[in-house]
Amino acid sequence: MAFRDKLKAILQINDTPHRIALAFAFGVFMGISPFLGFHYICGILLARLFRLNRLVTIIGISVNNPWTIFPISSFSVWLGAKLLNIKQVIPEVDWHGITLMKVIGWLKSLIAEPKNFIDMVITLWPLIKAFFVGSFVVCSLSAILSYFIIYKAAIKYRKIKHHDE
Repeated sequence: MAFRDKLKAILQINDTPHRIALAFAFGVFMGISPFLGFHYICGILLARLFRLNRLVTIIGISVNNPWTIFPISSFSVWLGAKLLNIKQVIPEVDWHGITLMKVIGWLKSLIAEPKNFIDMVITLWPLIKAFFVGSFVVCSLSAILSYFIIYKAAIKYRKIKHHDE
């Protein structure tokens, strides 16, 4: 389904422009939020909680998809690092020393030794912090912007549809 078709489907929902825009904005917020893997679950729960259209929320969540996740996440990390004044978010890596067997051994050690997992989190903490802060800023601003875009589009669509009848 093309973007234009999805937009038309959203605008044809039998609800007020405000509620359509709010459902989409909640979806965008959850889709870009740092809660990777929980976007759809949290978005649908939010939609149910506020009695908003779940389909519109799911379409909003889908703004962050396999094509957009890397640029959105990269921008979020960059923005978070700038806001937190973090100079280096990714630790130094010896790329020449990495082999499949070393990666498998490292993954096993994360499971077998909880201290190794904690050490990894501490090492990646600048990246994690930058990602969370940047994501919350990006998802908040994106949700606000998408609310107004969808709200205005819904009003315009209703006027055109009403005029045609």
